[in-house]
Amino acid sequence: MSATEATQSPSTKVVPSENILNDKWDVVLSNSLVKTGLGFGFGVITSVLFFKRRAWPVWLGVGFGAGRGYAEGDAIFRDTKAGVRTVKA
Repeated sequence: MSATEATQSPSTKVVPSENILNDKWDVVLSNSLVKTGLGFGFGVITSVLFFKRRAWPVWLGVGFGAGRGYAEGDAIFRDTKAGVRTVKA
């Protein structure tokens, strides 16, 4: 029995920092992809309905989506809960 096993209770499980970082990256990348996709979709719909199929509403929507994904990713890596919803799986 190693020293770390002797000091931990049986219900405590050690999670390597690589796994924590990988889980955070998975959440950040999927969140950014979803936000950017929603911004793109909103920009396309806005462009078609209101702006005679101009390109700038699409790029504006993509920019807002990517910016929101970046902001939430930054909050996830800093372990702050400012503006980030948490979902327990």
